[in-house]
Amino acid sequence: MKISASIYSDKKRPLKEVIEDLKQHQIELLHVDCNDDISVFEDIKMIRQWCDLPIDLHIITEEPSKYYTLLEENPVEYLTFQFEDLKQPLEIPDCIQGKKGLAIVTPTDINVFTAYQEFDFILIMATIPGQSGGKFDTYNFSKIRNFRKLYPGKSIHVDGGVNAEVSFILRNMGVSSSVSGSYLFNAPSIGHALMNLTKREVESEFEVKDFMIPLSESPVVSESELTLEKVLLSIEKGNLGFCLVVDEEQNFKGLISNADVRKGLLSSISDLNQINVEEIINRNPKYILENETVFDLLKLIKSCSFPIMYLPVLKIDGKASGIVTFVNLIKSEL
Repeated sequence: MKISASIYSDKKRPLKEVIEDLKQHQIELLHVDCNDDISVFEDIKMIRQWCDLPIDLHIITEEPSKYYTLLEENPVEYLTFQFEDLKQPLEIPDCIQGKKGLAIVTPTDINVFTAYQEFDFILIMATIPGQSGGKFDTYNFSKIRNFRKLYPGKSIHVDGGVNAEVSFILRNMGVSSSVSGSYLFNAPSIGHALMNLTKREVESEFEVKDFMIPLSESPVVSESELTLEKVLLSIEKGNLGFCLVVDEEQNFKGLISNADVRKGLLSSISDLNQINVEEIINRNPKYILENETVFDLLKLIKSCSFPIMYLPVLKIDGKASGIVTFVNLIKSEL
């Protein structure tokens, strides 16, 4: 996940000094907020003279058309318009370069992106736009998950309230870029903050249930209807390499992975009709409780002598609650 530094969050130093500091710390993107202020483009011209870092421009305006000529003359790598403020159609000319995105605030439904499917990414504002130092709204975890499901080919960017713990969760969810402002510049140093935003050990405030895939969206097979066909269909549809097994009251009974199916097939290779699906259930897999923290999650993973790609999430009473997977986190570390 790339870190996009919100350059105007540092109120104490001249802009050139801020950019030089970010450049020295090898920041990946420069986030430039434009609250309907065309003078921002004078800063962009200066930044182009100081460095060649990619610019991530977020424009809040009622009239996007008044920026088109400026954008053509001053191309940026990432361009985002705030959806809620638009009072005219957002029809960006083809001559304007860079990847295009749509920014939405927390209450706005992700389905508004349907009208902008030619865009490259969505920017989810997890706090109030323009207010520095806000707290990340956990509702956005479900928005990220739902957007990924609806638009698997699009990138997700996040702005607002991203600290070390939120950064870990966002990386785990496959977010491409997160904007950091007050957290980055209020730290003892930019380097210290960047280390926190990318480290694998974090202090915890959020619980697993805040960002897990809920049971309603997880691959699940009922123990009372357990057949090899239903197991295979559930694994195939879930596209995660496993499915959970529950009883009629949603009590967790185990899981079946691709590896478990493969072992079952090999054990009955001479007559596949003899496969006993009950025997291929892993009845005692590693799991995490929904009210445990990110710190607890990392501690569990580190205690295992084998790689963990996913974990069932249980309620305190043993009922299935959801799942946590680590595929996106592994990709983000490559």
